[in-house]
Amino acid sequence: MQINEKAPASLDALSLGALSPELAPYQQEPPQMASAAVGKNGYLRLKFIHKGNKSVLYEMERKVPLLVQKALYWDEEMPFLPCVPIISTSGCILQGDRLAITLDVAEGACAHVTTQSATKIHSMDNNYAAQTQLIRVAKDAYLEYMPDPMIPHRNSRFINETVIECAEGATVVYCEILMSGRKYHHQDELFGFDVYSSRITVKNQSGGTLFTEKLVLKPKESPLDVVGVMGKFDVYGNVIVIADKACQDEILAQSPSYYSEELCHGVSRLPNECGLIFKALSCDSPKVKQCIREFWQVVRKVTTGYSLPTPFLWKT
Repeated sequence: MQINEKAPASLDALSLGALSPELAPYQQEPPQMASAAVGKNGYLRLKFIHKGNKSVLYEMERKVPLLVQKALYWDEEMPFLPCVPIISTSGCILQGDRLAITLDVAEGACAHVTTQSATKIHSMDNNYAAQTQLIRVAKDAYLEYMPDPMIPHRNSRFINETVIECAEGATVVYCEILMSGRKYHHQDELFGFDVYSSRITVKNQSGGTLFTEKLVLKPKESPLDVVGVMGKFDVYGNVIVIADKACQDEILAQSPSYYSEELCHGVSRLPNECGLIFKALSCDSPKVKQCIREFWQVVRKVTTGYSLPTPFLWKT
């Protein structure tokens, strides 16, 4: 796949929230520091290529508050896999932040991208935070994007736009885990955020849209802890897998649905035979992380032939 140097016009973190009706009530500028000011208009661009007997982080551009130091090779099952944690120099996402992330994985390369820890969306009294993510995976390339959970604090507003562009033979494992807030900090933190908006779009190498999913959560207007939405659960996990049809069939055959009073999860096909989507619900984030890890293990084994390494103790 030819990697275009410019992101699609719709992926503009500066205008994303301004054009979104769910954020219309939150357009006022923060009196402390203007939105997208220095230190609040960050970007991160990473490009991975295959070089020698491994893949490497070939190009990196960064601007605070987003930071990457270097690629590490901590995966003992895939020692050729560069593992990159994204770091926030501000410690959390703040009101007025405008963030843009671009990940390019060149033909035949592979990469694992995660975060340093859970991403906290701090409480806000003005404006909102916006983020765009452009993920481009070339022919026969492999990417695991496995960030730690997102934790929206009380009165926070956040919008995210993700576009995944996949070429023929590419495999992408894209994960997101959304917490209900800092529920052990204060009772009003449970579903106490104002807006959480997230759209994920998968495109083919010609730019055609294969799949789009958008969530707009406003728990103060439309409660989430009701039947048909989250029910009694308050942790949501979502994994999108883009892979060829034969791999999809095998993954689906090895991933039965499950339901109990503590955890439920299931997997289904995406439109246009582009991949699979796995969803999980629980009141316990370690249970969601564990069932996602089990699904991820199946995906990696089927698509690459390799297993997952032993998890780090601090990642459970």
